[in-house]
Amino acid sequence: MKNKKMTPKIRFKGFTDAWEERKFESLLDKNEGVRRGPFGSALKKDLFVKESPYVVYEQQNAIYDHYETRYNISKEKFEELHKFELIADDFIMSGAGTIGKISKVPKGIKKGVFNQALIRFRINKELTDSEYFLQFIRADFMQRKLTGANPGSAITNLVPMSDVKKWEIKVPIKEEQKKIGAFFKQLDDTIALHQRKLAKLKELKQGYLQKMFPQNGSKFPQLRFAGFADAWEQRKLADVVSISAGGDVDKTKLIEDGGYPVLANALTNSGIVGYYDSYKVEAPAVTVTGRGDVGHSVARHVNFTPVVRLLSLKSEVLDADFLANMLNQANILVESTGVPQLTAPQLGSYKILYPNLNEQTKIGKLLNAFDNLIALHQCNKKSDISKEMPETIAYIRLNLLNVS
Repeated sequence: MKNKKMTPKIRFKGFTDAWEERKFESLLDKNEGVRRGPFGSALKKDLFVKESPYVVYEQQNAIYDHYETRYNISKEKFEELHKFELIADDFIMSGAGTIGKISKVPKGIKKGVFNQALIRFRINKELTDSEYFLQFIRADFMQRKLTGANPGSAITNLVPMSDVKKWEIKVPIKEEQKKIGAFFKQLDDTIALHQRKLAKLKELKQGYLQKMFPQNGSKFPQLRFAGFADAWEQRKLADVVSISAGGDVDKTKLIEDGGYPVLANALTNSGIVGYYDSYKVEAPAVTVTGRGDVGHSVARHVNFTPVVRLLSLKSEVLDADFLANMLNQANILVESTGVPQLTAPQLGSYKILYPNLNEQTKIGKLLNAFDNLIALHQCNKKSDISKEMPETIAYIRLNLLNVS
């Protein structure tokens, strides 16, 4: 019987042939295409040794796409489990708990075996491009198929590999696979570069926070702007700040745009649920999360109305940007067995240290500059890279890899 042939919605220039319908196992090595890790009893912790060149690869290696290891086994155990050895260009996929995460095994890893929580794939290199295979498994439609896509179940289970091997899938010729794989790798590398830059900026800002605010009972920070040497003053927050709790919002009066923002979230600079033609808090002010993930603070420079889960702070003594960073650096915690809630009296009882207003303003401006840099890396003009770019890639994956 002749295989069905279908065409995807998006194509690279020069490719017009229909995709061929095959079984999933045709992408894989005929002898070692799919193998699940050994039974747990074969790799119990009491079999691990302190030092050895032979290691055990775990689910975290697939989930986080790294190849650091925690456990070693003897040469004898390694040889006993030789069928479970990982080699370069294998693929490992998480098979329990967080399932479906896949990683390509790089060159130069330590000799070792994979444990029972992993599934290993080896591809048929004559028919399958390795980068295409990686992107194909990562695609949303494949992830749903691998978990059975059962939205009614609270427990996510991996579909049996015996079933997976028999799946009917649509595959292009290898040259088109290479184009598709290289395209997605370039996108992944771009995202990773942005994420590394973003992580470094956040780490740098955190370092400044630690050095520009006094630590361990001192009234002097480690790092200061030139011309400032006085000890910081200590007061209760309520002595220098007016604190008000957000209230209910009349949703019938919300407008889409053109008024004053109604804020429901202090975790980000947005959190806007709509707009009013009037406001309750005059900027500059600081919003603090009062319910759930409490204590997160953001300086606001536009008049606004807070909803019930926000606290609003205004002060003639404290600069808003300084105050927001100071509170974030303080890591305010509320112990609770239910949903944590931070009240105005609780927040007001916190003792704070602060310098004169001129020094506050300099600190606030510097830290605000870091926030702006971080925002630039999170935002490509109008597009939020951390949110919209992955969604865009998911859409392209759907149309470039999936044929209906």
